[in-house]
Amino acid sequence: QVHLMESGGDSVQPGGSLRLACSKSGPRVGAMGWFRLVPGKKEREAVASIANDYSTTYKESVKGRFTISRDDDENSLYLQMNNLNTEDTGTYYCAAAGGTWTRLGRLLFPSDIRYWGQGTQVTVSA
Repeated sequence: QVHLMESGGDSVQPGGSLRLACSKSGPRVGAMGWFRLVPGKKEREAVASIANDYSTTYKESVKGRFTISRDDDENSLYLQMNNLNTEDTGTYYCAAAGGTWTRLGRLLFPSDIRYWGQGTQVTVSA
């Protein structure tokens, strides 16, 4: 059984930075990603995804500000978030798909996900 646990959420001012981490236990997984649930929305949206070959995709609004990375030796997934703005406020979830993914050409869909973390809160406010 795969278990995912996020850390690193915090409250920051606009323009600030945070680094989210996700610790994975259990067998290998496929593509991984970060999703978020923002206030007023009912469904989680994909923010960044990374395949087994380390190819990445990003939500348009975070391109150039967020960087996703994974360390399979350390069973960890990261999201470096720079130049945060108030629209980045939300609960961030670590997620993993099964199988093996290469040449990732799109963001993961919620329907791709087999395992979810419990989420970590990111609040961006002045």
